[in-house]
Amino acid sequence: MTDRQKITLTGAQETLLATLYGKALDTRARRPILGDQEAVRVMRRIDYDFRRTGMTATTAAGVALRARQLDDWIVEFMTAQPESTVLHLACGLDTRPHRLARPATVRWVDVDYPEVVALRERLLPVPEGDYRQIGASVTGEEWLEQVPADRPVVAVFEGLSMYLREEEGRRLVQRITGRFPGGQLLFDVYGSMGIRMQKLVPAVRNSGSTLHWGVDDPRVIEGWHEGLVCLDALRSVDMPGLELLPAVGRAQMWVLARIPGLRDVGRILRYRF
Repeated sequence: MTDRQKITLTGAQETLLATLYGKALDTRARRPILGDQEAVRVMRRIDYDFRRTGMTATTAAGVALRARQLDDWIVEFMTAQPESTVLHLACGLDTRPHRLARPATVRWVDVDYPEVVALRERLLPVPEGDYRQIGASVTGEEWLEQVPADRPVVAVFEGLSMYLREEEGRRLVQRITGRFPGGQLLFDVYGSMGIRMQKLVPAVRNSGSTLHWGVDDPRVIEGWHEGLVCLDALRSVDMPGLELLPAVGRAQMWVLARIPGLRDVGRILRYRF
């Protein structure tokens, strides 16, 4: 293709390409979990050596399972709250607003660094409905003022928390829960063991990124805002759909589930406030 986009992202921003590639690989699998055709189209328009991501069939399936679980929770929230806001933080090149059907009354806001938003504008079609993008660091203080606080919100951040320091994560949670009248927070975390093992993750190692924040007890976050309640804390080894992993992936999860510390290496969390 003549219009392929050269990628110059580095560090944590570069890892968004691993997530994109994982979803594209899943779509090519014999039994796709997410089936994200838009991710395939975007990947084909990027001039990048995706071998740097170290993504395998098993890790791609894991990325797809995580995304599907978050998708399911978002759809559940939009169904119950058809006049609401979806706040998608550190959205990267995720095609979630394209693959999820949503009521016309739902406002969708994607947030990421300005250079990532510019890349999205070049690679992705504008989703239908009430949709907007904000180019800013999610740890900044000003961007949230651009999001009206007139509705319940479901804030989702996928593959972000571990790149933050704990105080940054706490501040982000408090700013969101303090601004909106109610809603949910959906995000994935590493446990402290996962943080210690970070150099075993090719996308992290090859991009020169550093992971900082691990969560071993999801109940600790409940104390960060009055009325914040943990609804779900799904371990990676207990995710619905693990039977769809390749055989080697199923075997790996079986082993990890039986080793204290390693079975808590990753979780997907859902909170209500």
